[in-house]
Amino acid sequence: MIKNRFLFLLPLFLLGFNSCAGISADIQIRKDGSGKIVLEYRFSRMAEAIGKLDGNEKWHIIPAGRADMERTVARIDGMKLVSFSTKENKNDIINKVKLEFSNTQALVKFLDPSGKRAYFSREGSSNKLAIIFNESVPAETDPQLLDLVRSVSEPYRCGVSFSAWKNSEMSVTNGAGGIISAPKEARVVTTGKKVSFSAGTADLLEKKDGLGLIFTW
Repeated sequence: MIKNRFLFLLPLFLLGFNSCAGISADIQIRKDGSGKIVLEYRFSRMAEAIGKLDGNEKWHIIPAGRADMERTVARIDGMKLVSFSTKENKNDIINKVKLEFSNTQALVKFLDPSGKRAYFSREGSSNKLAIIFNESVPAETDPQLLDLVRSVSEPYRCGVSFSAWKNSEMSVTNGAGGIISAPKEARVVTTGKKVSFSAGTADLLEKKDGLGLIFTW
């Protein structure tokens, strides 16, 4: 089983194949560049059990504690943790997190501190936020590992919703940022006060050329 820990970074969530899980992110941006992001992510208790069978008892596949989030947020100027809650059911561990950011730079750094898979730009009165969920699947990836991850992640979905102070548009891209048609299995709202994208976690893993989103407003 993959042993990388989830760093609470949305693009890296899929890139690391820590995908025995689902995640939703609601991003809201105000006119001054501040805003909030609400995350809800769940991961399979079966995945945790698989990790233990792999001799990985001391590592969580996804760190579930508030302290992990606090450490992440503390490294980002302009980002504040507002609330963090955890609950469990017989299948999943579910975390809900609310954060506030004072500027778009803090939001982008939270999404991806490398700057390679998330960016914000402004041209005149037009604003753009781009997020790459996953790049192309490496050719050397073990097919059996992919099959295992697909099997465990089948019940889960990943999604992003976005709203600003005016109407927005959303475009779907491949992992290199080129505009493509939305996958047929995805649920999308491409224009309006709130735009959104949602697809099965397993379906996203099938996108060999990767997948991303661009929000403009």
